[in-house]
Amino acid sequence: QSKRFPGKPLKKILNKELVIWVAEACDKVLGNEFVYIATDDERIDNKVKEYGFKTILTSKDCLTGTDRVAEASLKIESDIYINVQGDEPLVKPQDIKKIIDKKIEYPNHVICGYTEILESEDPLNKNIPKIVLSENSELIYISRSIIPSSKEENFIKKNKFLKQVCIYAFNKSELKQFYNFKKKSKTEMLEDIEILRFFEFDKKIKMVKTTSGSVAVDQENDIAKVEQILNKNGKKN
Repeated sequence: QSKRFPGKPLKKILNKELVIWVAEACDKVLGNEFVYIATDDERIDNKVKEYGFKTILTSKDCLTGTDRVAEASLKIESDIYINVQGDEPLVKPQDIKKIIDKKIEYPNHVICGYTEILESEDPLNKNIPKIVLSENSELIYISRSIIPSSKEENFIKKNKFLKQVCIYAFNKSELKQFYNFKKKSKTEMLEDIEILRFFEFDKKIKMVKTTSGSVAVDQENDIAKVEQILNKNGKKN
């Protein structure tokens, strides 16, 4: 029920559903046994099963994807839960592995990916969450607006900006704390960025630089961009 692009997980990219591109990238890292598609939609449930993937049906009232992962985690016993959002068809297996490794290194941090905004992308695009990091690669803030900003003239043209890549790593207690908040925080609601809820618990978020080239599917016209990149890379459905 995406507001910007309803039904997008089942939209086809080079004749294969968006969610399947993501599931197959996850499969390459951990194998089918440890990959689950968490969804509240029977159409998605049925489609991913056709490709041999396991599903976990969650309630329809999950506030965010992280709430959905928290709900799914109640049915899976694990030390680490990796959330790879289903609208990142260009996600690379090695980047998922990087996130896992960083979570093992920092078990009490939430882990999230980031990369530089591409030259072909507009940093003013509100669909792209921009991030600011501390010197030790912890998240200071994330926003749909340009951050950091400056009084300097032509600041945007002169500088590179960083964007979130939606691969996360949590432990069960972090997911439980997030889910038990039972509402979106004020800033989370304003920005419509769920990771901001962790700031309410003073939770440190370690950011991991991933491969450049990630393009999330936020709107219908993003599909053509992704197909162009896949064709250029010689990927087939």
